[in-house]
Amino acid sequence: MDLTIVIVSFQVRDCLQRCLESLPRATNSLACETIVVDNASTDGSAALVRNEFPQLQLLTNTENLGFAKACNQGLALAQGRYWMLLNPDTEISNEHSDSLSLMVSFMDKHVRAGVCGPSLVYPDRSHQHSAFAFPSLAQIYMDLFPVHWRLRESRLNGRYPLSNYTRGVPFQIDHPLGGALMVRAATAQQVGWLDEDYFIYAEEVDWCLRIRRAGWEIWCVPAARIIHHEARSTSQFRERMFVELWKARLTLFRKHYARAWNAAARYLVGQGMKRAKREAEKAARSGALSADELKRRTAAYDAVLRLSAADSQ
Repeated sequence: MDLTIVIVSFQVRDCLQRCLESLPRATNSLACETIVVDNASTDGSAALVRNEFPQLQLLTNTENLGFAKACNQGLALAQGRYWMLLNPDTEISNEHSDSLSLMVSFMDKHVRAGVCGPSLVYPDRSHQHSAFAFPSLAQIYMDLFPVHWRLRESRLNGRYPLSNYTRGVPFQIDHPLGGALMVRAATAQQVGWLDEDYFIYAEEVDWCLRIRRAGWEIWCVPAARIIHHEARSTSQFRERMFVELWKARLTLFRKHYARAWNAAARYLVGQGMKRAKREAEKAARSGALSADELKRRTAAYDAVLRLSAADSQ
């Protein structure tokens, strides 16, 4: 078996259908299996897979276990030499139907590559950042405070230059997005699977940190192009996902960064949340934000402040 694809789905039936319909053209040159793990969707996602894609393996959870735990359920059944985590809001187009084959071929030729990712594009085929540097204090600052857009697009914010993608030549990175990540089975078996302390977000960063520290290389293969409709599942619960994002980041920082670095990170997060609250209150006074929206946002900012304070204990 060349490749095992694991797709974790939650409340994105239409996206899931489009993703699954695109896979046959992308896997016809590979010995491949696809495992769908449904996290207790109520929109008919499991029935869709069962009725329209009976050749696929389907696991159904009775509650939303989160991304990492559900991925691990799928990986426990994986038979491939390589394992692909693929979000249901991705799609492989006709013009790039060789993307998965290109990634498998790259991994076959680069025996020290433990992970690779593709170049992600938006549905209109415009560029989407798909590879990043490991988190830094500068990245935290730019995520929380206003800076010039050129800085946001720079290496200081963990981005790789657009020219790296357009050249089409594979380049080494710190980590790809977990929505389209291929890992060598032997690598995962050495360093362990996804850390289930993460409900959603940052689990792929944690994984890649462990993989890099074990001596493996991590690459982007930009000639492999996958459409990413981006954040369809997480956009359904905006405030909750904001809190989950920072919960995951703080967990990552605590596990992998020095105590002094964590103290600086928590300070930035705290100041950023306080600033966000002030901006929300200002918007509410001007009528740009409803009282209900202000209440929801304030509750989310306060929740992150509490998480940050708890991490300092």
